[in-house]
Amino acid sequence: MLYRNRIKKLKAAVDAGADAIMDLSTGGNLREVRAAIRENCPVTLGSVPVYEVISNAIDAGTTPRDITGDQMLEAVRLHAKDGIDFVTVHCGLTMRCVEHLQNNRRIAGVVSRGGSFLARWMINNKTENPYYERFDELLAICKENEVTISLGDGLRPGALADAGDRAQMEELYNLGDLVLRAREAGVQVMVEGPGHVPLQDVEAQIRMQKVACHDAPFYVLGPLVTDVAPGYDHIVGAIGGALAAKAGADFLCFLTPAEHLRLPDAQDTKEGVIASRIAAHAADIARGLPHARDWDDAMSKARKAMDWDSQFSLCMDPETARARRAEAMPDDSSVCTMCSELCALKDDL
Repeated sequence: MLYRNRIKKLKAAVDAGADAIMDLSTGGNLREVRAAIRENCPVTLGSVPVYEVISNAIDAGTTPRDITGDQMLEAVRLHAKDGIDFVTVHCGLTMRCVEHLQNNRRIAGVVSRGGSFLARWMINNKTENPYYERFDELLAICKENEVTISLGDGLRPGALADAGDRAQMEELYNLGDLVLRAREAGVQVMVEGPGHVPLQDVEAQIRMQKVACHDAPFYVLGPLVTDVAPGYDHIVGAIGGALAAKAGADFLCFLTPAEHLRLPDAQDTKEGVIASRIAAHAADIARGLPHARDWDDAMSKARKAMDWDSQFSLCMDPETARARRAEAMPDDSSVCTMCSELCALKDDL
């Protein structure tokens, strides 16, 4: 049943137009889960290998503190061998980052699961992050298996008040250095971006991060532009995502209405993907990408002609649009119930 639910959400995301899927599973036989997702995933698939390391340690009755650097690297190798297309690894989180974190307390602390584990592991073991210290080995694994490395932001802000602090910036500049090392090693690389960022700071953060990371493809988690909308964080993330994409972000990670509340279901997944696609398309138009506006112009012409079949075929979510119209069909099927016989579009102006 657990696997079926994950495949159901995978299908919902793909059907809604997702270009990539991320396996963030932390429970069950993770290798079996990964194989089932890989078998059913027709798009690019990413994963976070360190989740499996932590899960295995807990299942074995050991503490995460006892995990070794060899185990962390071996997890990346395993995911690469299993056919994952890109792996998120928190390589830029160093002892110096942790010092900044401890000396400048945050409201939300560390909200990245991988980042939290690595920070606590380093503190407990008084040892540098193996993913940073052994980055060349990590690159060799990725190159051998033709896997893209996604440099995770383990210290992304989880509250507006934490955005742009010393710890986040220290990690960011580390990631910029690692981008150059990945390119030199012939490994494709992208960088994850911030989580919660005030609206007025989104553009500046993205531009700064693109410069710091040498214009590497940038993958943003939202960003969320307010902290007070649980149940609507897909909208909050879409607002931040549109601004981020307009400023130069390359890859938007969708959020669901369930963010901060519970695991999402298939409907949450669909709504999250659609919201993110709206943000991405709005940014494509704002950036003047070739033919981005053609879609909108075609929809506008279909509306003026009251050509409902064409409107539905052009919808980002035809299923929902058809259902909403069917809920309140007017006597005159050429119009909708918003204006009915007072429809302005019927006037040939």
